[in-house]
Amino acid sequence: MKYGYWSPLYGGWLRNIEDEYRQSPATFEYVKEVAQTAEKLGFDMTLIAELFLNDIKGIEEPALDAWSTTAAIAAVTEKLNILTAIRPGYYKPQTFGKMASNIDNISNGRLALNVVSAWWEEEARQYGGAFTAHDDRYKRTEEFLEALNELFTKTPASFKGDFYEFENTVLLPKPVNNKHIPIYAGGESETGKQTIAKTCDSYVMHGGTLEEIKAKISEMNERRVGLGKPDFETFGMAAFIVCRDTKEEVQAELERITTMNPESKAYAGYKDFTSKSQLNVKVSKEDYCVSNRGLRPNLVGTPEQIAKRILEFEEVGLNLLILQFSPHLEEMKIFAEKVMPLVEQLRNEKAEVI
Repeated sequence: MKYGYWSPLYGGWLRNIEDEYRQSPATFEYVKEVAQTAEKLGFDMTLIAELFLNDIKGIEEPALDAWSTTAAIAAVTEKLNILTAIRPGYYKPQTFGKMASNIDNISNGRLALNVVSAWWEEEARQYGGAFTAHDDRYKRTEEFLEALNELFTKTPASFKGDFYEFENTVLLPKPVNNKHIPIYAGGESETGKQTIAKTCDSYVMHGGTLEEIKAKISEMNERRVGLGKPDFETFGMAAFIVCRDTKEEVQAELERITTMNPESKAYAGYKDFTSKSQLNVKVSKEDYCVSNRGLRPNLVGTPEQIAKRILEFEEVGLNLLILQFSPHLEEMKIFAEKVMPLVEQLRNEKAEVI
């Protein structure tokens, strides 16, 4: 299992804790400190989400820009892989490809793209994004990736499609590793899964139960076989960690973070998220109180309980956890010190028994 974390660009991940930003501020200095600490603790990667509005704390609160932050993190780390979200409706392939390839070179090949077809109509209105019907957004995504591949592999590159067109475009430097930047994506609609199976290298998922994740991995593997494509390189899942030494402490923390204020400004994007996406589970406001269905995997409990659940997910084919913590720095350190070595220990003990 590899461990990643969500860079804290929005002042935390809990919609019911209004003062969370005091310990996890939406500042580059904090994001940099988290990244450099994570690298030392043995985390493999960070996910840098992209939203121009703050969907966690409310649209009037600060939200760091994804791609300038990515360039800065690339420059102040040495080993940490950086998976950054890209939403095709906000970019042209030529200008984005130039930016991404340059950042890939800054990082010496540590960049990956998390392609997101977008869901927030109000954000698109404010920031000029192209927001069309659900299936058309995936058509745009497919075409965007096809155009990027032309730019990354050919000089000059030309392309003509329904959404994008360019002729004899020179993009240099190229990405570091074989003129390719790894492509990750997540989606639960039929159209989304078709696009991901056809065009992406890895599949990432919202938090889910063991049974839900097992079924998704099996289905996506079958789709790749049907297309004659190699297995996905990575199956990743979002999860929020609550690690405490006693059952009582765990329950107290769960109650704190899930006690709802349904009228909070942090729920501004809830209606768009549930109505403009095609999700495979019904997301209640209780689920939504922690970002990305983070509590659904139940990585909650004592260090041993969490370590055992991680191994259960590993056994069904999951090989990347993308974790959220609150307060981020303190809880990330606890996880790295108490849970990560325990996973390794339990895995070794199980191998010896077998």
